Amino acid sequence: MALQYPLVHVDDIKPRAQSLEDGWAISEFRIPISGADGSATAAFHSIFRPGSKHAKHIHQHCDEVTIYLSGAGVTGIEGDTADVRPGHCRVAPKGREHFFYNNSAEEECLVVGFYMGAADVDATGYEFRGDVTEADLSAARGPLSQGIMVHLDDVEPADMAAGDGWLISDFRIPIGSHNGYSSTLFRAHFLPGAVHKKHRHDHCDEIYYVISGHGLAGAGDDRAEVRGGHFHYIPKGVEHWLYNLSASEALEVVGVYIGAGNVAATGYVYMGDVGEADINAPRTG
Repeated sequence: MALQYPLVHVDDIKPRAQSLEDGWAISEFRIPISGADGSATAAFHSIFRPGSKHAKHIHQHCDEVTIYLSGAGVTGIEGDTADVRPGHCRVAPKGREHFFYNNSAEEECLVVGFYMGAADVDATGYEFRGDVTEADLSAARGPLSQGIMVHLDDVEPADMAAGDGWLISDFRIPIGSHNGYSSTLFRAHFLPGAVHKKHRHDHCDEIYYVISGHGLAGAGDDRAEVRGGHFHYIPKGVEHWLYNLSASEALEVVGVYIGAGNVAATGYVYMGDVGEADINAPRTG
């Protein structure tokens, strides 16, 4: 039986053809979730090998939300530059020039992100603004005066109610209404056996990315196993849940509540337990 709600692995998506003349010197760039899947927000997966970059550019029609998952590099927004490492989360506001450069000699960077409210790259209003120069890379690092940048280590775990289905081991919200943003970026860490029970968001869509681990995801009547590299799109109002199937390995995901700056604003509704019948149901997809 086919899945009703898009669950896409990056290995099944061909890298997007890129124009070096427009600043796309990313080693591999994929868009696993887009308007073709019914989502008004596109999700992207970028690999930057040593020395590769996305040169200076803007998105006239949308914000870009990113999380850096491996490697390290330099990011810039409107003339400010900052070092980034795994766990950094960033918002580049629409119309603000930004770039990323992998300045490592040997380590590749993995960057996952979302074009908020733009269904594909063309819809972002992309404009190339020039190359990343030596002056940019040698500039003093400091806080970014435009947008938002937060590291997960500096974010306290959220106190979520177990009685409302929040049996996630560690749930953090690095970006949201608390630091002035209209959507939510979250990171969820599930120890073996941990679960986010059945729930729905009546006011927003959700997209999440599985960083690592092995779990079972439910969405409506869909039941599918997920692993590192999967993106899952959940439209608003659809019951969904996520369970760590591993006996020894953590399941880690990052995602966005689109257009809702905190959990309450998502229209969160708890729908009940994940039972043996759910876990043992035939897999779809």
